[in-house]
Amino acid sequence: MKKQILYILLFISTIGFAQNPMVKAEIDTTNIRIGEQFQLKITVDETQNVIVPKLHLKGLEVIDSTQVDTIKNSLIRKYILTGFDSGAFYIPQQQIFVKNQAFLTDSLLVNVATIAIDTTKVKKFPIKSIKSEPYTFDDFKIYVYILLAALAIIGFWIYWFVIRKRKEEEEEPTYRALPPYEEAIYRLNELDEKLLWQNNKVKEYYSELTEIVRGYIERELKVPALEKTTDEVLDMLKDFKDAETIQTSEDTIKKLKALLQEADLVKFAKSKPLAIEIEEDRKDAQDIVSNLKPKPIIEENDELE
Repeated sequence: MKKQILYILLFISTIGFAQNPMVKAEIDTTNIRIGEQFQLKITVDETQNVIVPKLHLKGLEVIDSTQVDTIKNSLIRKYILTGFDSGAFYIPQQQIFVKNQAFLTDSLLVNVATIAIDTTKVKKFPIKSIKSEPYTFDDFKIYVYILLAALAIIGFWIYWFVIRKRKEEEEEPTYRALPPYEEAIYRLNELDEKLLWQNNKVKEYYSELTEIVRGYIERELKVPALEKTTDEVLDMLKDFKDAETIQTSEDTIKKLKALLQEADLVKFAKSKPLAIEIEEDRKDAQDIVSNLKPKPIIEENDELE
């Protein structure tokens, strides 16, 4: 009797799941080498009122993605992924919305391996001969001192008789520089009016967008953010936050990391984000500018009061 009831329940549950739209995620390989690309395909057995959110990954990178295709009453979207660190990484369950109901795909495991080096094929070089002793600073210091003295005299002459005289003749500037926040907002609005990404100039759009954000950080925090890499900027901000010299949140730093990494993928990996993702990055850029500030300096007199 118990077995019969169990079979009936299993039969009913099977019917119930068969009536629901199915979502499925699959990859064309589970083993790659560092930098090698593979394909992730998400299939939804429904074409009406389907929402496929932005892909969330850990340890893997999205190189490219296709538009949603409709094939035989199913929606299919493909992604080109890769990994730059060795190890085993999961593609976590992705949440798909079908007619306002959430469904989860299966999680998938991908192994990223390093490239083995065949030492038997490594080219060997002969032993180098003994080199002669290199020159030192002492061999040329007298000439360096003479050159520096001559340059100092020429520089003083140019300053005294040219630059100084020109400065005296110039009028006071009639303009004033905008504060960092106002300048960043002004440039973001100018960028919107250019309609770059709408005209398939996505790379130029992300270059200017990140330049505005980096320029704001450089002026507001007085650090060379325009000259640093993405990782260097993020490490610097984390150090500032740990030292409590800036006012911001972990969410703001996460948005900055996602924006700079997305821009790097667009500029160097030819990634093509969707319109909704570009609009979200534009919104994040303004949030970063609005929520990343140096901590006010409290004077000793204020603390006594």
